Amino acid sequence: MKNEDELNEEKKDIEELINDTKEEEAKNIEFVQKVDERINNVSKRSGTGIILVMCILLSFVCGMIGAYLISQTVSVEQVVKNITTSELVENSISSSVDKVYNSTVAITASANGKAISTGTGFIYKKSGKLAYIMTNNHVIEGADQVSIEFTDSEKKIDAKIVGGDKYADIAVLTIPDNDEYKIVEVGDNDSLKLGDTIFTVGTPMGVSYKGTVTKGILSGKDRMVEVNVSGSTADYYMKVIQIDAAVNPGNSGGPLCDVSGKVIGVISLKIVEDRVEGMGFAIPIEDALKYAETIETGGEIVRPYIGISMLDLTEEYYLWQNRVTIPDNIDEGVAIVSVEKNSPADKAGLKKNDIIVELGGETVSSIAEFRYELYKHDVGEKVSVTFFREGKMQTTTITLGKNQS
Repeated sequence: MKNEDELNEEKKDIEELINDTKEEEAKNIEFVQKVDERINNVSKRSGTGIILVMCILLSFVCGMIGAYLISQTVSVEQVVKNITTSELVENSISSSVDKVYNSTVAITASANGKAISTGTGFIYKKSGKLAYIMTNNHVIEGADQVSIEFTDSEKKIDAKIVGGDKYADIAVLTIPDNDEYKIVEVGDNDSLKLGDTIFTVGTPMGVSYKGTVTKGILSGKDRMVEVNVSGSTADYYMKVIQIDAAVNPGNSGGPLCDVSGKVIGVISLKIVEDRVEGMGFAIPIEDALKYAETIETGGEIVRPYIGISMLDLTEEYYLWQNRVTIPDNIDEGVAIVSVEKNSPADKAGLKKNDIIVELGGETVSSIAEFRYELYKHDVGEKVSVTFFREGKMQTTTITLGKNQS
């Protein structure tokens, strides 16, 4: 699609063409007037026969000129109309919004009869007599009841929680299927480029604003952001899409769409600081679907574990409290606070006070990075661990176990 500068330039060219056409029309009119004058002069000297011939000739010439002018006018008007249409296509995404709008739902999660959170979800699958809704795990976490509302209805429908995963931040709900329910069309992140137009549909600030559409651009791909799932410090790194479209509490779980209306991500979290604006994030749809497929079949998302408790080296107070001493020449890594008996770490010879600096050949400077690298591997896989013990670097190999949490 053409940008605004190109459209303005094309309009300018058309205006010049119209002016040239008007000048040509004036010249042709002047020509007809001269022919008419010659006919009058001839009529005074010749008879009616010559006058008849000249009139026929004049009619033919005028007809040709008129047809030419009409064709040029129609052509110019059509081009102007086409340009106006192009501008509308460039500036409007309403037809794309229609593709996903009625597949998006507002979610209210409750516990013990009281609402504890609101969010957004969308129908991504139908199977049997059920429609499957994807959302964020943190939207429904701790809930014993969930209800949904479609964007075009005030009716609440009870949904069943199939399951969720806190690290992936993906959850799956089901509702009884209805022929009117539409499934979203899934897009492809590999084809996206920075600056591409994107939009979201969500429930910012509660159900009163359900169906809110916001538009922006793709600001970044494959961003690694820290996620807190259990406390004040980062627990995990998540690979996400960065956007500048406005997202607020309640948008979580909603669809992120490309300009054609295909879902390319699941809105997951937003940097909320006074000095930060226009930075929203979404889980790539390819990753979200992979987790959802496991959850919807009742399967367990299995992650490896090694059986240690850890602290970041920046948590000096807690390190002191646990009697963990950090050598002066080490400023990155994770400190082992305790090792579970008979765990993979115990069998590999790791001990309290060891400081892990590499896992599987990748540097780790924090617990979030450690978990991100650990979760790349499979249960049963052998992984190398590099660590400092009493100031000396050592390496061991761990056979990863199954996470029990």
